Amino acid sequence: MAASTLDIPGYVAGTWTIDKTHSEVGFSIRHIMISKVRGTFKDFDATIITAGNPLESSVTASAVVASIDTNEPNRDQHLRTNDFFDAETYPTIDFVSTGVREEKGDLKVDGVLTVRGVTKPVTFDFEFGGFATDPFGNAKAGATATTVINREDFGLLYNAALETGGFLLGDKVTITLELQAVLSA
Repeated sequence: MAASTLDIPGYVAGTWTIDKTHSEVGFSIRHIMISKVRGTFKDFDATIITAGNPLESSVTASAVVASIDTNEPNRDQHLRTNDFFDAETYPTIDFVSTGVREEKGDLKVDGVLTVRGVTKPVTFDFEFGGFATDPFGNAKAGATATTVINREDFGLLYNAALETGGFLLGDKVTITLELQAVLSA
């Protein structure tokens, strides 16, 4: 990869683990054509390696499907079934980065996302929040990452026609990661 031209104040190379109490793995999808339903995965993990050259950094992450929470238990249970995620057969959603790049001043994290046994390339728009030290002396890093996927590309095909026209669910799902990580090595 080409030499980095990134100037990241306070940059720290190392291995980082997710601070789950200050992070969130969320998503939203259009519902009955007029609004959005939002949800999170309560059980998730990630390891981020910030390399000496920021563009050579990497991330591996997973979310436990059974931990899905849309603030409606019946819907959550339905999402765990074979109609959607089939949590029993495919217990995790996984992401592995394949590269980090700068595009017109913005950071992009490319990788492969595996949902329901289907692996597809995705690109997250990455907004780096910065580095800091918490009151207990722990080195922390923060970021927001977002991407939009077509759920049907990952075998999430369930839908229902509405009497008024259109469908119960939209095809596009916005994934939003609010991340805070702690330096572990």
